[in-house]
Amino acid sequence: MDIRFDDIKYKLNNMQSDISDLYDAMNIKKGEEQVEILNKESAAPDFWDDQENSQKVLKKLKNLKDSIEGYYKLKTLYEDTLTLIEMAKELDDDSQIDEVLENYEKVCQDLESQRLKTLLKGEYDTFNAIITFHAGAGGTEAQDWAQMLYRMYTRWAERKGFKYSVIDYLDGDEAGIKSASILIEGEYAYGFLKSEMGVHRLVRISPFDASGRRHTSFASIEIMPEFNDEIEIEIKDEDLRIDTYRSGGAGGQHINKTDSAVRITHIPTGIVTACQNERSQHQNKDMAMKMLKSKLLEIKEREQLEKIEDIKGVQKEIAWGSQIRSYVFMPYTLVKDHRTDFENGNVTAVMDGDLDGFINAYLKSQVKNED
Repeated sequence: MDIRFDDIKYKLNNMQSDISDLYDAMNIKKGEEQVEILNKESAAPDFWDDQENSQKVLKKLKNLKDSIEGYYKLKTLYEDTLTLIEMAKELDDDSQIDEVLENYEKVCQDLESQRLKTLLKGEYDTFNAIITFHAGAGGTEAQDWAQMLYRMYTRWAERKGFKYSVIDYLDGDEAGIKSASILIEGEYAYGFLKSEMGVHRLVRISPFDASGRRHTSFASIEIMPEFNDEIEIEIKDEDLRIDTYRSGGAGGQHINKTDSAVRITHIPTGIVTACQNERSQHQNKDMAMKMLKSKLLEIKEREQLEKIEDIKGVQKEIAWGSQIRSYVFMPYTLVKDHRTDFENGNVTAVMDGDLDGFINAYLKSQVKNED
């Protein structure tokens, strides 16, 4: 009999307390009670009289159901795998080992994923996320690096089964991008991605340098939750400068080439948001305003300010000394996070969106800091 059956059974038995703890950490019992209440509320004859409230109720109901269903799927897979091991041992059937190994891996991954969600308790962690990319100083080198990061995060979104759409896209002079913004839609998108905000540093042999010298490039990532219209924020008209322009360039595969692109500058802080992918100037203006409100609220929350007017337009320089993570392609390969010391030597996998290790390490470090 394959000894791996006993090894996996031992590991699964050691997970039993973790799965029980997860039930409490996820508040499954309370969630089931809330589902019952919300189901009754949504079945009321006058439920759809208030469309705004009904949408909020249905969204909350879906999130609760998804969370509860996720826990019970994990528990069922855990129990089924133990049963499969017992059956295989009883029948002396080694042919089940591949399925047992596969199930065990799924249980481990699912348990870790659901544990992480219990760490995401921030007010906006369940929201969609807006990522904005800015190339640092260095011309083509930095602009190419900004585009590499753009690709990395869209690959991460695809791995998660999240949807992403382009809001704004400004091509580089020769290659890459000067700046871009994308919306990532998915459960806990902001909660996971908030750890990625900061300056990212690249070290490599430049493909744009005929002498084959090593270059260091920088690009910054801004992350903000996509706030919905339920959250009200007052911005004075005189505090805004609104410019319209024509989008264009090689980014045409990402955007609509019309005269409807909109750029909004918040004069007191110097914050700029732009949108050029919607079909009309009005839609682009609405999206740019939504981004501006999101950014102001995100800064207000992060800096624990009492009001929007307290925000100062201080921006960190996108350069050496302010980076959160380094990506080294030469003379060795290593991606290292300078906040958690988590690292991964497989730089190709990271650039293909394998970011969960970095995100998980950051979330866990935040919990330790709170303790």
